Amino acid sequence: MAASFPLDTWYAAAWSHALGAELLAREIAGLRVVLYRRADGRPVALDDACWHRLLPLSMGRLDGEDVVCGYHGLRFDPDGRCVFMPSQETVNPSAHVPARPVVERHGLVWLWPGDPALADPATVPDFGLADHPGWVGPDREYALACGFQLVVDNLLDLTHETFVHASSIGNAAVAEAPFETTHRGTEVSLTRWMTDIDPPPFFAAHLGRPGRVDRWQIIRYQAPATVTIDVGVALTGTGAPQGDRSQGITMQVMHTVTPSTEGTCRFFWKLVRDYSLDDPSLTRRLFEDSETVLAEDKRILEAQQRALEAHPDRAFYDLNIDAAAVWSRRIAEEMIAAEADGPAPTGPLA
Repeated sequence: MAASFPLDTWYAAAWSHALGAELLAREIAGLRVVLYRRADGRPVALDDACWHRLLPLSMGRLDGEDVVCGYHGLRFDPDGRCVFMPSQETVNPSAHVPARPVVERHGLVWLWPGDPALADPATVPDFGLADHPGWVGPDREYALACGFQLVVDNLLDLTHETFVHASSIGNAAVAEAPFETTHRGTEVSLTRWMTDIDPPPFFAAHLGRPGRVDRWQIIRYQAPATVTIDVGVALTGTGAPQGDRSQGITMQVMHTVTPSTEGTCRFFWKLVRDYSLDDPSLTRRLFEDSETVLAEDKRILEAQQRALEAHPDRAFYDLNIDAAAVWSRRIAEEMIAAEADGPAPTGPLA
């Protein structure tokens, strides 16, 4: 059965702060790996199966920079070579486990599950302002019981905020406002302005000033699964649509989705702001407020996955609001098809 996600690409494996000198098991695009850090801090990813009897290496232990299998004590170095076998002096030269390309960028450790010869660090997705010194905010990782593309669809169609998040970030203006969708190569953009509206509860609280607002959502999708969203509100008439956001608040919400299996994924999320940088209580508040929003999305997405599995003969129908999601699916399908036909393209798709 053909994979439903591209393999020759970078996927987030873990937040940098979550990966230390201990073994961390992950399943990424159907590939089970064990991750850890070398003594100098560099991340390592090995296939999570011992050469000898296939026990997951993540069930073993780390000794220096070597992974020791928990079954018979075979020892593997960071390149995956076996350097010790019990009860014999000679190590079988074929004994190794594959080491997978990893790179650390934007506060994340990224892994390439496909052909290692094609792994170019220059193609790691741009994760926005995640590690910019002038922006701060919380991050989180979630395990979701749904396919990764459902999460991407959700992020590219924010009209659902009106109905799913009415008590926090949504109101009628989101579903009523016009939007513009563009696509180029392996990227899709969607821009929506909601002018002279009542702010939703979340933005009213964080703006801290009464009055109607101009609100924006500027979405950038990078194939196959990274979405950054420039969001905010400013008091109406203060020039935000023309580029002056000084009378408002601006945030950037960054998401990247890593398929685990056909029906599960890991969702990496970070929300940063460019104001009140030294206020940890605001960071906590943003985290708590966002937890509510993300829990509402989780409920919808996992129910949608269950419905897909219960009705395998049913197809999706698309509305105008699905334009960006349709393009993202088309791009991912082209990537998968290119992998099946030969080496993945290194430049934008035609």
